[in-house]
Amino acid sequence: QLQLVESGGGLVQPGGSLRLACAASGFTLDDYAIGWFRQAPGKAREGISCIRDSNSSPYYADSVKGRFTISRDNAKNTVFLQMNNLKTEDTGVYYCAAGRPYYCSGYVLSRYQYVNWGQGTQVTVSS
Repeated sequence: QLQLVESGGGLVQPGGSLRLACAASGFTLDDYAIGWFRQAPGKAREGISCIRDSNSSPYYADSVKGRFTISRDNAKNTVFLQMNNLKTEDTGVYYCAAGRPYYCSGYVLSRYQYVNWGQGTQVTVSS
């Protein structure tokens, strides 16, 4: 079975940091592009980052660029999202998804129909 499990969410103050993990099982993670998404209460799901392979640059949405960093540890079959300088508007449920898009971009994150999704992890940023 193809499965993704997110972890690392929690409650932090503005300016704090969290490190999310997306662990894959049932498939080799480095054969897939991994996207990170989030959904705030009452808002549509937003694609925020994507990583494909070492031959291309990862993508970051403008809302997180310069604050978030995506990386992968193929030995652990896990993709990470380091989130620094968190803001209250970063609050939401964070999901990872695996797919085979031709490249990572904002267009792909908004259009590509991912099949494999994790269950999500809650991130809450408040004073």
